[in-house]
Amino acid sequence: MSNFGRVAVIMGGTSAEREVSLRSGAEVLKGLLDAGVDAFAIDLGANGANPLQQLVESQFDRAFLIVHGPGGEDGLLQAALEMLGKPYTGSGVASSAIGMDKLRTKQVWIGAGLPSPKFALLNDHSDLAAVAQSLGFPMMIKPAHEGSSIGMSRVTSAEELRLAYAEAKQYDSSVIAEQWVNGPEFTVAVLNGQALPVIRLETPHEFYDFNAKYQANDTRYEFETGLSDERVQQMQQLVLDSFEALGCRGWGRVDLMLDANGQFQLLEVNTAPGMTDHSLVPMAAKRQGMSFSELVVEILKGAC
Repeated sequence: MSNFGRVAVIMGGTSAEREVSLRSGAEVLKGLLDAGVDAFAIDLGANGANPLQQLVESQFDRAFLIVHGPGGEDGLLQAALEMLGKPYTGSGVASSAIGMDKLRTKQVWIGAGLPSPKFALLNDHSDLAAVAQSLGFPMMIKPAHEGSSIGMSRVTSAEELRLAYAEAKQYDSSVIAEQWVNGPEFTVAVLNGQALPVIRLETPHEFYDFNAKYQANDTRYEFETGLSDERVQQMQQLVLDSFEALGCRGWGRVDLMLDANGQFQLLEVNTAPGMTDHSLVPMAAKRQGMSFSELVVEILKGAC
């Protein structure tokens, strides 16, 4: 473990996902320490601190990045660390920026011939009636640059669409309306070029929202997908292809659904997934036979 040198677990940040990041970071730090890694925490931007100054003044050899959302997952933090010559976990500057932007992610996937639900970009000048006619109801409204399902709504009428857009634009000037997919939802973690076991998500909520992800106890995570081994392998390969198309590296997670026509539909990528007690990557790694400490060490090995 001494080969890693001193490791900074960078967490916190100032986005809407700050509290989730702090919980993830605390788990990651504990896992690294339990594995014998010389690790410490940096709460990025805590109490109004200048993030760049924090990075410059901290003494570390490599970084484990677990800042969620804008300012940590969108390429800015990665660029700062590259300027400082510090290896870090996860995707690089460009792929982090694209992965954080749901609009650009979908454009890349569709341009690469990969399946993703039909969508429209919303702004204050959008003809919402035309969007509704094009996509149909229900549809999903989501801010383009937020994670953890923050600001997302399922809408079934013109009035709900108007209200959902108003809600989403509080978080982001770029808002996406996406065609609703009727079918089971899955998530697949990627670790150093390998797809981990597929998890099927089941929740009594309308969709896998913030509460279902981090607070609810009635969300079910099933490794029995109801699909054949061949279809599971197809899904895992699609996830690896989608990860590669965005230029992502190291670790991450891709969410997708199976539509009524039996076609997998890519929803989004997460280049710094949650690592809390409700999180999916540790769950998939455990299914693979990896402890939490083994997982975070494996992620750390991919720092570059």
